[in-house]
This record gives sequence, structure tokens and C-alpha cells, in this order.
Amino acid sequence: MSRVRRYSEAVTLGRVGEERDRAVFEYALLRVVPRLERGECVNAGVIVYCQERAFLKARTFLDEERLLALDPQADASGVRRALEAVEAMCDGGARAGAAGREKPGQRFRWLTAPRSTIVQPGPVHGGLTEDPDAEAERLLDRLVR
Repeated sequence: MSRVRRYSEAVTLGRVGEERDRAVFEYALLRVVPRLERGECVNAGVIVYCQERAFLKARTFLDEERLLALDPQADASGVRRALEAVEAMCDGGARAGAAGREKPGQRFRWLTAPRSTIVQPGPVHGGLTEDPDAEAERLLDRLVR
């Protein structure tokens, strides 16, 4: 039996041997860094990708008060537009432009590539989930709100 197959079986078996429909997923936080030279940030969203389910979604929430505490001159509406663009890219389709026709995995890799902009992705983390959509909401509640 190959190592991959054993891992796959371990992922789908519960502690008592019951079948579970869990899938591997990856996620990255979206951080707002209003003043790059200071390096301070506010978590403003999460991107969740599950290859097995062809799932890609961004959930965002901008706490404007926290943003303005870091930089009273921050352009909150510009940050909000940038976060909406990430959501559109994850949704795909015409609203995302030419990149919206790419596969979800390619869009996730592009969105999580390091960059020096006000809205930046954090490191990519992984886990197991039965429901990637619910996982996106759970991560948003736990890490952003």
C-alpha cells in the first residue's frame, strides 16, 4: 500500500473508524498594512482554498476603527475596494477580469504570493475540513473579527 493511499485513508477515517468526508484545505489571512515602513497590520480577511472540492473563497471584514488607530490618514475606502477585488478574484468569472478564467488553485497561488502593498496575504496554512465554506466563516470569526 502506498504512503499516499494510507494518508488518504487516515484522513477519511474517524477515531472510531467511521467514515468522514473531510478534505485538505489551505488558507491565508489578508492583512492591511497601512504604513509599510512601520510593519503594523490589521487582519481583514481570509482566503480558503480546497483543491479536492475546487473551492476558493475570500471572506473579508474591515474594522475601520482599528485601521485608523494605526494610521489616521489611511484610505479606508481604497482598502475596502482592494478587499472586494480579492473576493471577486476568488469568485472568478467576468467580474475578476482575465484572471477569473484561471483555475481556483492558480488564483489562490497568485493571491497568496508575497507583495509589498497595503493589502497583503499572510503565510499559507493547512488543515482538514468537512465544509470549506463554513471553514472560511469560522476562520474569519476566529482570526479577523
